[in-house]
Amino acid sequence: MAELKVEGITFAYEEEPVIADVSMELHERELVSILGASGCGKTTLFHVISGLQKPQQGKVVLNGQEITGCPGQISYMMQKDLLLPYRTIEDNVILPLLIRGGKKKEAREKVSLYFEEFGLEGTQKKYPHQLSGGMRQRAALLRTYMFSRDVALLDEPFSALDTLTKSEMHRWYLDVMDKIHLSTLFITHDIDEAILLSDRIYLLTGKPGQVTEEIVIREPKPRKRDFNLTEEFLSYKRKILGKL
Repeated sequence: MAELKVEGITFAYEEEPVIADVSMELHERELVSILGASGCGKTTLFHVISGLQKPQQGKVVLNGQEITGCPGQISYMMQKDLLLPYRTIEDNVILPLLIRGGKKKEAREKVSLYFEEFGLEGTQKKYPHQLSGGMRQRAALLRTYMFSRDVALLDEPFSALDTLTKSEMHRWYLDVMDKIHLSTLFITHDIDEAILLSDRIYLLTGKPGQVTEEIVIREPKPRKRDFNLTEEFLSYKRKILGKL
């Protein structure tokens, strides 16, 4: 059974259609990318999946239960890390637990188990401005994970990073996903990033945005460091460019 199902989602702002009849699935421990140009409705789709917006048509189902229009069921990390500058990294990470009514001491004890796993050991008492961009993204991802431990929606989380840091974060995130059994739906407009990270890619194109293609990346993960230099990689890229 699919862990997350998006079925026939249609959404419009003030009668202006943004996405139309969008369906997709995310299975356990997959990373699935939604790839498309700016303005095709990718972020709007995430707002619907996360429950922040209710669609005019369609439904969202998580582990067999409909959650359409019900926020708080799925983790959602936006493009910027949005860490609060006046809180330590530890106190930023525990926010989801406090919002749910947890006590600060217990929340700190719970998140302390994950700092090493996320490569953040030693940052607990530091403030966001004391960390690099990559480390801030790790902290934001840990906060996202504490919100919901099954499925994460990531909206271009690595787009602001330099090329070398982004490559390091790609390898790190796939490793963490595997260790903590996380499933990820991932927005990007970067074709290379989608091919390198994904098990499957949905192409979202047009206005209103519609799923026009599903592409399966068959190379096993973790992929070789030079995968982006191979003919297999270039073949996927040519296929996607031909469809966008």
